[in-house]
Amino acid sequence: MKLLDAQSYVAGVREEDRAILARTITLIESEKPEHAELAQEVLEALLPDTGGSYRVGISGVPGAGKSTFIDALGTMLTSEGHQVAVLTVDPTSSVSGGSILGDKTRMPTLSSDPNAFIRPSPTSGTLGGVTRKTRETILACEAARFDVVLVETVGVGQSETIVAEMVDFFLVLMIAGAGDELQGIKRGILEVADMLAINKADGDNLARATSAQASYQSALGLMRPGSEPPVVTCSALEKTGLEELWALAVDQRKRLEGDGTFQRKRQEQQVRWMWDMVEDGLRRALRGDRELRALVEQLEKAVGAGTAAPSAAATQVLRRFAERAHKALKPD
Repeated sequence: MKLLDAQSYVAGVREEDRAILARTITLIESEKPEHAELAQEVLEALLPDTGGSYRVGISGVPGAGKSTFIDALGTMLTSEGHQVAVLTVDPTSSVSGGSILGDKTRMPTLSSDPNAFIRPSPTSGTLGGVTRKTRETILACEAARFDVVLVETVGVGQSETIVAEMVDFFLVLMIAGAGDELQGIKRGILEVADMLAINKADGDNLARATSAQASYQSALGLMRPGSEPPVVTCSALEKTGLEELWALAVDQRKRLEGDGTFQRKRQEQQVRWMWDMVEDGLRRALRGDRELRALVEQLEKAVGAGTAAPSAAATQVLRRFAERAHKALKPD
């Protein structure tokens, strides 16, 4: 990858140059140590231009039609004058290491929309299918004047919780007619969802969708009494229910901004992000140090064999890490 100087990245993003934005995100996502310092310099310079978007996470059960939904919702938003960025987290092929899904075929209308920007990011095996740099990519898109950022997740494992911690509004797509709806609900989704949308509410499935809506509302009333999120129906295929859905999302933002909750949530996310990066950096340092890596591998075997207590092994690793860090920082 041919690098630019920091000012060229910053100027290109601020000028809404899509090619430079894409190159900036590639820099941010790079795993090469020599790129990390430049990426941080660019992000620091762009920081005053960030924070202006509505960050919306979108997850859903298999078959819920996330891509079609995002294509329809994004197109509706751009027609209303919004600049929409879509960050899609693709599953990574275990064979080739590349993204399996192609966004130009999954979102054909939005991918050709001049007011939209779609960025696929392979998960590379990260927890829950959320890339480690998704948060920083959101900032880059905001600096490029995108006022709506949609983050699509794989919808498996712990991705719902992870994405919910980096967005302002978390939408979960569901479908009807796929068995017992209540048994299909994951408790984790219900605890973090700001809205449930029953997609594919059209044709012969409309009655089932309406029934599922009532079932979900009842379940949420029992689980989150007094704070249950709205449950709506929509059809991405027929483009119905999308305006009402978005209006509810916007109303929630206005309410949270009115009492200060919106800003407090953003601040808490920033602090949590910092500690996530600290913990990630520590794990990388542990794995990257040859001596420590040998010790960790030895202790892992001992813990697995039952000859060492996990707590004692963890203490030994942390003590050795602290000793080496102190030695490295000690002036000659």
